[in-house]
Amino acid sequence: MALSAPATETGPEDHLRMVENAQEAAEFLKAISHEGRLMILCHLVTGEKSVGELERLLSARQAAVSQQLSRLRAEGLVVPRREGKTIFYSLADNRPRKVLGLLYDLFCEDGGAI
Repeated sequence: MALSAPATETGPEDHLRMVENAQEAAEFLKAISHEGRLMILCHLVTGEKSVGELERLLSARQAAVSQQLSRLRAEGLVVPRREGKTIFYSLADNRPRKVLGLLYDLFCEDGGAI
């Protein structure tokens, strides 16, 4: 993926779009910047998980997992699905998967050497 260089001279519409994109990107990065939320997203990359499964995978209490899922849901990064009394979560779109793939390459693959 190649990044294009910003135009040296941009019009007001381009500048406004750039500001809006930067704000959206900053909010996305804030949402994933918490270790617990990042771990939840890492587990959801492999597929849908119930809250109970996430509790076990994270060795965390239900209240803590639910709090982080609530933030991820509010940011539009995960979507819930209810089946009886069980709530399952999955990634809302491909953005987290793409970013987590890059983070994996940078920090996890080959012992995390950059």
